[in-house]
Amino acid sequence: MLGFNTLIPVALFALATVGTPGPNNVMLTASGARYGYRATLGHIAGILGGSAVLYIAVALGLGVVFERYPIVQNTLRMVGAGYLLYLAWRIAHAPPPTLDVDGDAQPLGFMQAAAFQFANPKVWVMGLTLTASFLPKQGPLLLNAILLTTVMLLVGAPCLSFWAGFGSLIGRALHGERAWRVFNAIMGVLTAACVGFILFD
Repeated sequence: MLGFNTLIPVALFALATVGTPGPNNVMLTASGARYGYRATLGHIAGILGGSAVLYIAVALGLGVVFERYPIVQNTLRMVGAGYLLYLAWRIAHAPPPTLDVDGDAQPLGFMQAAAFQFANPKVWVMGLTLTASFLPKQGPLLLNAILLTTVMLLVGAPCLSFWAGFGSLIGRALHGERAWRVFNAIMGVLTAACVGFILFD
């Protein structure tokens, strides 16, 4: 069974991977700025939920599919890159909140955020590395997978919350239509830039 001495390295791994900039954190910053922290909680929950399912699935053997069928990984890369470019376009062209009179703009919901994790190669790499580096070769497989995933979630949740909160603070500091348009354009470019990590990691 997973030992206590393994938990600290797993926690550090989670901090280094979930806490650093990437597609999820860039989008959370943009969402926090535009919609506020509370409205972004569904997005955060979706990332955590989707990642949890993926981590456990990889630990139980789904990662073998990547090794045997590289086309699956390549397909995920293309789907993830395409969806990320679409989100980048939406972020970059979003009107300032004060001009969104119809209220059409909505933050990414739980299911959308959860589904995106399966098209996000960074999360796949995290799951594969987590399994290869920390999953014990002996003991109850499912229980160990759940324990590893739990540590990832416990460390990851505050990290994701930080980025959403950071965005919320930025949103409060933005005043005027021009400031919002510049911010949206920057966040759109940063989101699009994450495609490079997906295609060339």
